[in-house]
Amino acid sequence: MTAFHVLVVDDDPDILTIIRDNLDLDGYTVTTAATGREALARFAEVRPDLLVLDLMLPDLDGLQICRRIRRESQVPIILLTAKDAVSDKVLGLESGADDYLVKPFDYLELAARIKARLRRGGNYRKLSEMTAVGDWELVPDRREVAINGRFVRLTKKEFDLLSLLFKHAGQALDRETIRRSLWPDAKIYHWSRTIDVHIQHLRAKLEQTPDQPTYITTVPGVGYLLKPPAPSADLRRR
Repeated sequence: MTAFHVLVVDDDPDILTIIRDNLDLDGYTVTTAATGREALARFAEVRPDLLVLDLMLPDLDGLQICRRIRRESQVPIILLTAKDAVSDKVLGLESGADDYLVKPFDYLELAARIKARLRRGGNYRKLSEMTAVGDWELVPDRREVAINGRFVRLTKKEFDLLSLLFKHAGQALDRETIRRSLWPDAKIYHWSRTIDVHIQHLRAKLEQTPDQPTYITTVPGVGYLLKPPAPSADLRRR
């Protein structure tokens, strides 16, 4: 299982460092941001499992960020706020936050809130679990592929085709099997290059050298196969 990824957003460098270092010790993968715009950029880049978000930021405030993220994701959000008024807490929850902590707070309380939210968000995490082959990780709920932490967007058919290859990793799939799975009602003749073109697009987006693919390989006379790369010489000697 890939470690839970937490995005921490705060413009106070001391708070940011304390939270980051403690989460790192607790085994989380941590990404940080100090402004609202940076937070949105980092969110789009890493697709975290949980967001710890300061309410007061120098550009966009936490409420604006909550609303923007809620348009596309149900990721758990814990809001950090120096305001203890009930109206501020209610406004934060109505903007999409799942929980809040009033500053100053103890890290142990934040850690407990994070664990609780990740447990309650079990369905979210289940959807976000990645199926890995080599450096590639399939993210079904995002319909994306992560390559060493970098997310690559695919078209619907590209993702469906790659998912089929993942499902049968290590097994050669003939073109007829692919056609029946992805285009069951369409007439795709044996001479059509529709499947080959989609394979080429996947290689162009995902392979380091599309003309000499490492993962999506051609099986002459049959079709295509998704195969994990061979272990390196260093790993074989271990």
